[in-house]
Amino acid sequence: MKYLLLLALLVAFAAPALAQQAAPAAPAPAAANPAAPFTINIGGGAADGNVSTAIQLVLLMTVLTLAPSIVMLMTSFTRIVIVLGFVRTALGVQNAPSNQIIIGLALFLTVFIMAPIGGRINTEALQPYMAKQITAAQAYDKASAPLKQFMLKQTRPSEIDFFLGVSGAGPTKVENLSMATVVPAFIVSELRTAFQMGFLIFIPFLIIDFIVSSALMSMGMMMMPPTMIAMPFKLLLFVLVDGWHLVIRSLVESFGL
Repeated sequence: MKYLLLLALLVAFAAPALAQQAAPAAPAPAAANPAAPFTINIGGGAADGNVSTAIQLVLLMTVLTLAPSIVMLMTSFTRIVIVLGFVRTALGVQNAPSNQIIIGLALFLTVFIMAPIGGRINTEALQPYMAKQITAAQAYDKASAPLKQFMLKQTRPSEIDFFLGVSGAGPTKVENLSMATVVPAFIVSELRTAFQMGFLIFIPFLIIDFIVSSALMSMGMMMMPPTMIAMPFKLLLFVLVDGWHLVIRSLVESFGL
C-alpha cells in the first residue's frame, strides 16, 4: 500500500519534472542472433529496501487508476469545484459555464495552490529516489510529509478526533497520525467548508429571488416564472461586483497561502 501511495503522489505532483528530463540515448542495435534465449528477470537488480523495476512498472500502471481520486480528494480540488458549482446554481444558469469549464478552472487552480507542495515532493522525495539515494519506504515518508501537513492545516480537529475514535486509536500526536486517518478527516472537513462557502454565496441571490417574487405577486402576475425575471438581475449583480474575481480570490485565500 505504501508503494501504491508513493507512486500516486509522484504521478499526481511530480509528473512535470519527469517530462523535463532528457530521454536516454537509444542503444545501438545488436546483431541478430536467432539462437539467443529470451528471458524476463522479475526480481533481479533491486537493491535492499527497493522493489524491482518490473514490479514498479506494474504498480505504476495500477496506480494510474487511482491518480484522479488522489488529485480530487487529497488536494484543494474538492472545495474549489463544489464552490464553483454552487456559484452556477445560485446564478440560475444551467450550462454557463459548462461542466468542462468548471472542472478545468478547478484543476488549474488546484495546480496553482498545490505547486509548492509538488515542488517539495519533487525535491525531497522524487529526485533522491530516482538518483537511488533513498529507498522506496523513505521516499514514501518524504513525499507524504508535505501533503499530510497541507491536509492537517485544512482539517478540523473534531474530524480527526472522530476518525481516531472510530478506529480505536485513541489520542495520537499530530506527527504520528497515519494517512488512513488524515485523508478521510480532510475530505469530510473540505465538504463542510465548501458547503458553508456555498451557503454564503447563495444569500444575495436568494434575496433577489424574494424581491422579484414579491414584486410579481403584488402586480398580480402569478403565472410569470420568477426565475426568468430574477436571472438577468442576478447576472447584472454578479457582473457589477466582479463576482468571479471575488469567488476565486476567496477560494485561494481560504487555503491560507
